Amino acid sequence: MSVLRVQKMSIETSKILGGIGALLMFLGVIPYINSYGAIELIGIILVMVALYDLSRHYNDGSIFNNALYGIVMGVAGVLISVAVVFIAVLTSLTDFLYEVFPDWNGDFTALSGLTPDPSNIDLSNIGLFLGGLFAVLIVLWVFSILVAFFFRRSFGTLSEKSGVGLFSTTGLLLLIGAVLIIIFGVGLILIWISALLLAIAFFQLKPQQEQPTTSTSTPT
Repeated sequence: MSVLRVQKMSIETSKILGGIGALLMFLGVIPYINSYGAIELIGIILVMVALYDLSRHYNDGSIFNNALYGIVMGVAGVLISVAVVFIAVLTSLTDFLYEVFPDWNGDFTALSGLTPDPSNIDLSNIGLFLGGLFAVLIVLWVFSILVAFFFRRSFGTLSEKSGVGLFSTTGLLLLIGAVLIIIFGVGLILIWISALLLAIAFFQLKPQQEQPTTSTSTPT
């Protein structure tokens, strides 16, 4: 089997895996299609496999590595957000409940049988709780930008190597969406659209064309 044929098979496989994976990420946000994030998770795995194969095909590890850094940043953001929730939000929520229910013993199951005392509620109690929620949102926002930044670098390199400019456009749109995610509708819509553009970009991949060989004859 020739080297060109192997390269063609590699590109075709990456095209199918990446395209289907990106489509799953695009469709995963639609109600009644996604099941606890499983569809999007499968899509991300397929895209990462495609990027790994393409990084080997183009002999440029940054295509996969930058995407992997993005995944790591996403996981780190979720873990830190969970930690902030337990440390800040739940702590302030517990203090808030003690103020509202003076007779509460700390058992959450007993809250339904207690009568709240609104006179103990003040702005400081609510402010601590809202401050914790705001901190979680900020952490998620910052890490979403980091995720998009690394994926943009990955897609930018892939765009240069493959000649498919839509990869670069996808990375830019993803980064803009992450920055604007604080504006709930706008940012999420842009990120959603970027998944569709990524699928189209994958399906535009083409194997490298075999260069024609010219024979030269030496004059006698």
